[in-house]
Amino acid sequence: MNRDNDKGKVLIRRSLIMALGKFFLLLVIVGRLYYLQVYQADRYKTLADENRISTRLLIPPRGVIYDRNGVMIATNRQNFQALIVAEQTPNVQETLNAFKKIMPLSEDEEEKIKKEMKRNRSFVPIKIKDNLTWEEVSRIQLYAADLPGIYIDEGLSRDYPFGESMTHVLGYVAAVNDKEAQRDDDPLLQVPGFKIGKSGIEKLYEKELRGKGGSLKLEVNAYGRIMKEIEKNDGISGQPLTLTIDSRLQQKAFDLFGEESGAAILLDVNTGEILAFVSAPSFDPNLMTKGVSSTDWKAWLNNEKHPLTDKAISGQYSPGSTFKMLVALAALEAGVIKPDTHIYCTGQMALGNHIFHDWKRGGHGNLNVVEALAHSCDIFFYEVAMKLGIEKIADMARRFGLGSRINVGLENEKAGLIPDKEWKLKRFGEPWQQGESVISGIGQGYILTTPLQLATMVARIANGGYDVKPTFTKVTDKSAIRKINVSDENLKLVKDGMFAVVNVPGSTAYRSHFNLNGQMMSGKTGSTQVRRITMKERQTGILKQNELPWKYRDHALFVAFAPHDNPRYGVAILVEHGGGGSSAAAPIASKLLQEALMLDPVNEKVRTVE
Repeated sequence: MNRDNDKGKVLIRRSLIMALGKFFLLLVIVGRLYYLQVYQADRYKTLADENRISTRLLIPPRGVIYDRNGVMIATNRQNFQALIVAEQTPNVQETLNAFKKIMPLSEDEEEKIKKEMKRNRSFVPIKIKDNLTWEEVSRIQLYAADLPGIYIDEGLSRDYPFGESMTHVLGYVAAVNDKEAQRDDDPLLQVPGFKIGKSGIEKLYEKELRGKGGSLKLEVNAYGRIMKEIEKNDGISGQPLTLTIDSRLQQKAFDLFGEESGAAILLDVNTGEILAFVSAPSFDPNLMTKGVSSTDWKAWLNNEKHPLTDKAISGQYSPGSTFKMLVALAALEAGVIKPDTHIYCTGQMALGNHIFHDWKRGGHGNLNVVEALAHSCDIFFYEVAMKLGIEKIADMARRFGLGSRINVGLENEKAGLIPDKEWKLKRFGEPWQQGESVISGIGQGYILTTPLQLATMVARIANGGYDVKPTFTKVTDKSAIRKINVSDENLKLVKDGMFAVVNVPGSTAYRSHFNLNGQMMSGKTGSTQVRRITMKERQTGILKQNELPWKYRDHALFVAFAPHDNPRYGVAILVEHGGGGSSAAAPIASKLLQEALMLDPVNEKVRTVE
């Protein structure tokens, strides 16, 4: 009996222990449930929503760019694109093969599609083609039954209505690369296919034009598939931007170059506002936006006229005889010459055992400074520069905008070069030679300028010596424009010389003169050699420009302003290997200035240009 009682007690004790254990375990479970469902309710509700809700960035419309008259020069257009969802097609390769029968798909494009599919989950749409025409969209829709998983989506794409004529001003947009994505923490840059400004104004004002991304909240299932749209925020469109460019003058300047290579800058001489800014030849920025082919890219790279280079700010050239105005002004300011000083030109000048030649064999005879500018006499300016010295020449050149960046905001702007004694000593470890001052007097030697700098120079001469700076944005405050410390009388004398260049019969640019409702042009021609003329060639006869291969012909330059008596517009023209400033560059400047005067409200009654 006792043994049975003892067994009963053990069983009771064990049952009690098990019951207590179960009760304790139940308390733990209840406590844990309370902790999760009550104390941690907000946290897990958030996590559940995050799993249930997928938030996607929406790309805002890029800001529209306008010219000074409100004409759209960079805008957004409707863009239809074909997308494929891998999970919705039985066989991706077969679907792509069927698509290729409808419209071309290169090997590179197909390879890119496959890479994107490997990188993304099967339900993520992958772009096959964009910028589809209505005809292409209709064709895809017609064969939709043979293209499972492919559908048409609508978006916006950057569009440049003026094409290649505006390229080097506006730049272009293209897809974000890895380095750009790392430098900018904007989430928009992580969106596949998102495009940003790569050059020009598009890059300079990228943040303003980009806008702020919107968001789209979607309810998804456990596999990430979209079930329904919950909320949509369109974001903020990019800011509109108005430039000083006049699209009519821009197109005119570009068209005037035809097949030639070079640059043209047209300014308002009183504000520095840029009305036309051309580098030719150019390329169509719309091709960059769509995705340029390797064939087009190679053609641009191999083109000897370098369409990818912005010659207006990146091209550095000897200014040639367009530099003579500054030499004349420096000499007048220093008292080296006076208005009535005459120098006799025989066609050559000796310095030591070296002979410096004038462009005109036999010389120009006895000339004063106005006549020397009118006929672009080299000997006159050789003599003046030798007496003046490089330091005074360099100082005047810098005051009128040469030898340093203008900083209009575009990439790859070059500083040019205005040499002096200190520069040569640092650069070559050698002292400056008098003969180097001589050739500097006609804008050759070490001197390098950009077309933009030459436009700045002529604007400052035209406006009476005020240091305007070229700009693409409207100038509302002129208080920062300062008077350059030069004599008004001396500056007027130089301007009289420029007037004679164009309007006195027999002068270098007389063939380009015009009289538009009493308004006339003043200017200065320039030609710079790109090859050395040997003594033997001088003795046997110098080859004419049209007898030389294109790349050995002189660069042609012309700077001008109009009207002469009340300047409003200044222009600098460079024609690479054009042969001569009077024959190649001056006609372009003349026609462009006439167009500017015609469009000026002051001349609204004038309808045609003879």
